[in-house]
Amino acid sequence: MTDLLLRDVRLWGREGRADLLVQDGRIAAIGDSLREDGAHVEDLGGAVVIPGLVDSHAHVDKTLWGGPWVPRTAGPGLAAAIAYGRDRRAEFGVPNPDYITALLTNMVVSGTTHARSHVDVDPGIGIGAVDAVLEAVERLAGRIDVELVAFPQTGILVSPGTSELLEEALKAGVKSIGGIDPAGFDLDAETHLDLVFALAAQYGAEIDIHLHDGGDLGVREFDLIIERTRALGYAGKVVISHAFALCDADDATRERLIADLAELKIGLTSVAPKKILPLRELDAAGVTMGIGNDGVRDLWSPYGTGDMLQRTQWFARNAGFSRDADIELALEAATFGGARLLKIDGYGLAVGDTADLVAVKGRNPSEAVLEHHPRKLVVKGGRIVARDGELV
Repeated sequence: MTDLLLRDVRLWGREGRADLLVQDGRIAAIGDSLREDGAHVEDLGGAVVIPGLVDSHAHVDKTLWGGPWVPRTAGPGLAAAIAYGRDRRAEFGVPNPDYITALLTNMVVSGTTHARSHVDVDPGIGIGAVDAVLEAVERLAGRIDVELVAFPQTGILVSPGTSELLEEALKAGVKSIGGIDPAGFDLDAETHLDLVFALAAQYGAEIDIHLHDGGDLGVREFDLIIERTRALGYAGKVVISHAFALCDADDATRERLIADLAELKIGLTSVAPKKILPLRELDAAGVTMGIGNDGVRDLWSPYGTGDMLQRTQWFARNAGFSRDADIELALEAATFGGARLLKIDGYGLAVGDTADLVAVKGRNPSEAVLEHHPRKLVVKGGRIVARDGELV
């Protein structure tokens, strides 16, 4: 692998400008006027350099990116959206490896180097979506790493045969198992969670549960997840996605839940909706939170592009963040937070870390987030994989 020398960069967390040398896929040196004979040199003209963006909550199997424009006509509410996606996906050939490849390509050129994608598993589609996503990832030839979650979008108990398919996906090598609103959608929280945790333990899988349920119902589901995580020794292996009940809880209940999440290293992910997780409180308590794009241009929603800087801006704005420190806290969730959730080894901007890097125009990280210009350069494992919004 050819050495890579990035000249004149504003490295996130370091004052002033510097050069950055990459050797053997890792950051080898950071300093002024670095020299390395034979290195490929890129002069970045003072661009901000951050670590590769991490999309910790995606649904790339559902996308129509690059395909037909489909006006959304689903009825209101979660159940209607689930039924609409299930009933119409075959009409549009979803999941489609071409659409998935197109979306992943846009994610790569936007600076995402790692993603966790929930992939639908149900009796209507079996585990075919797993194969479709893996095919698309293979087409990108190492430009992005995608971790899959076997996801029961249509429920487990209300969709007979799904538990067996979840197990089939785990046997096929999927590393994480999901769940969805154990009480509000699947109607029996304890049985749903018992199934998910049992399969996870049997196959050594991590857990990532969608929890849209709010209010007291959602708080009870939080408590049931916390209870099982503690009793079964699953600390550090559980993520709750969306987690809207945390936003609804009174102050005392929220503080209690956050303390339990911190103790058991249960992570959270947000996709920047109107209900915004209390990132400052979570960070102060040591709870890891990631940010993701959720579904992009699919039967659920026409919104999104796969650009994690855009999504970070959405989160910061919806959270009412305006100070640089808070905007950077949101960026940390889209980078270091996601990396912790996905357990990415060697992630960061220090000497010795893997050279997964993004260079973007801006005088500081906050400006880079808020303007999110086309990425000047995206580096994956020391290899340039995108430049100025185009795949390399």
